[in-house]
Parts: sequence; C-alpha cells; structure tokens
Amino acid sequence: MSDIWDTKDGPRRVRRDPPTVDDAALAAQGLTDDLEGQIDIVTSLMPVSAEEARRAILKIRRSRDDTRLTIAGRGGGSRAVVVERKSPRRASVPARASAGRRGLG
Repeated sequence: MSDIWDTKDGPRRVRRDPPTVDDAALAAQGLTDDLEGQIDIVTSLMPVSAEEARRAILKIRRSRDDTRLTIAGRGGGSRAVVVERKSPRRASVPARASAGRRGLG
C-alpha cells in the first residue's frame, strides 16, 4: 500500500506495510523466553490462531539457531588478543666501495 502526499516539493509517496505474523513473533521473543507466553503475545497482537503463532515462533527460533552471533560486551569475559610483529623484509644491497675524496680544483 502507498499513500500520496502533496508537499511543497511536490507529491511524495509513503509506503505502508502492515505488520506480519513473523514481526509479532519476533517482538514476542524479545519480551519473554517462555513459548506459551510468546504465543499469547502473538495472538493478542495479530488475529491468528495459536497454532499459526506457534509455527511462526518456531520458524524464527530455527533460523536464529542456524545463525549464531555472539557480541562480547564490556562486562563480558576476558578476551585474548595475540599480536605478532614481523620484522620488515630488507633486501640485501652490496655496500659500495668509496672512491675517496676528489679535490675540487
């Protein structure tokens, strides 16, 4: 859906996407860890059956289990950082023999 608004700069389109069951399931998972509580939240947000809400929640749980992301915060455990220093590679250049000082004159 989109609405068209007339502004001083001309007409502007505003896109409006209604929330989906997956959006409600994601919001419910952010509010509680209890599966039954999540189902109750989804059914209160969307006009869907409890079984459809359960499927959406379990689908999101499976997709989250496949992609695990760990972010260590400041209060997290100690992290080891290993830094290895490598000396620069220097080409061996033969030393020039000095020709001595030449007089000016």
